[in-house]
Amino acid sequence: MQSLAMIENWPVPTAAAAVVRADGTVVGSHGPTDRRFPLASVTKPLAAYAALVAYEEGAIEFDEAAGPDGATVRHLLAHTSGLAFDEHRIQAAPGARRIYSNAGFEVLGDHIAKATDIPFADYLHQAVLEPLGMTSTTLEGSPAKDGVSTVDDLVRFAAEVQAPRLLDPRTVLEAMTVVHPGLSGILPGYGSQKPNDWGLGFEIRDGKSPHWTGASSSPRTVGHFGQSGTFLWIDPDAGAACVALTDRAFGPWAIEAWPPFTDAVLADLRG
Repeated sequence: MQSLAMIENWPVPTAAAAVVRADGTVVGSHGPTDRRFPLASVTKPLAAYAALVAYEEGAIEFDEAAGPDGATVRHLLAHTSGLAFDEHRIQAAPGARRIYSNAGFEVLGDHIAKATDIPFADYLHQAVLEPLGMTSTTLEGSPAKDGVSTVDDLVRFAAEVQAPRLLDPRTVLEAMTVVHPGLSGILPGYGSQKPNDWGLGFEIRDGKSPHWTGASSSPRTVGHFGQSGTFLWIDPDAGAACVALTDRAFGPWAIEAWPPFTDAVLADLRG
């Protein structure tokens, strides 16, 4: 895929990227795909997938209390718990506002650890990383932002989300369905979005603008980007997912570079 070579022009020291189909076929890759990069918030979809496994195992329920003021697991996953961005401080009633919250994912990790009697990093390893063969991926702190991984590992995860083997596909479909439709909120780096749609740990593109995906990305695209200069998107209409990892913090360079890159990848996929 010629489009993947565009990462060579990104103003970053190192970048790697790949595109994968639902059957696990890597249709293109570029750069050091075996290099470990800090994921920042691309950690969240991995943590959310572990939460989905815990749900299917019966360790937790989506609508059980797990946070402040009766906030549930569902609220924490969908950034509607009312917790502040990076503080364990309540800013709204559960379900009232879409407040993107690292603190909420940390509360979620603690809740799953208590429910399973397994430290969350270990649970993530046992539930998701090990079964998918993600041998280079670790969680080294917060389930909101302290994952470290490789492109090679994340394409395994992206293939799983497209064609689930660890979970019932209906559970994954629920994770990609808007929770609390119509809520507005801030998409970090991109300002106020009306609505600011999220599923269970996955951001849903819908009609958001500006956005870190492409102008030609389908509204059904889901994924996440990270402040370490990383992203993972899955576009069901394109039948593929893309992972890109870098070692330069997110900033204006990414806002400028990522959408045309995604549009070029999608054009390559369309042939």
